[in-house]
Amino acid sequence: MQAGDIRIEAMHERDLDRVLEIERASFPSPWQRVHFEHELHGNPHALSRVLRVGGRVVGYACLWHLADEMTLNNIAVAPELRREGLGRLLLAWILEEAGCRRCARVILDVRPSNRAARGLYGNFGFVEVGRRKNYYQLEGEDSIVMVRRLDRDGPSA
Repeated sequence: MQAGDIRIEAMHERDLDRVLEIERASFPSPWQRVHFEHELHGNPHALSRVLRVGGRVVGYACLWHLADEMTLNNIAVAPELRREGLGRLLLAWILEEAGCRRCARVILDVRPSNRAARGLYGNFGFVEVGRRKNYYQLEGEDSIVMVRRLDRDGPSA
């Protein structure tokens, strides 16, 4: 994989079949098409992006930008391409984008059982700040709330 083959772009309706394929392979309670459509067309605070390698969607992120906060609602990489640094690339882009938008922090919820994601977030300086009981209701699982504080000039270590 060459660096020139990798792009992060706005998500479009035409990307949703592939996004949904990745979503269903990634989460026990996947978002439905209507959720992504709302993010694309009905939510003025939403930033939905796809990660393309060689023109093919291999990952995505759904964010909200409200005031000085970026919320990471959803992020995934195709299972066959995990552990190749694409999740790190996407997360680094998110932090850079949040810094460019002068956000003070990035916040997310993650399942306690998702050790890989928790490790990735921890490596990027996210810290646990709380729990939401029964957040993932279908599975009866709490969420861990994690935050990465940013200085106004971009991500800080």
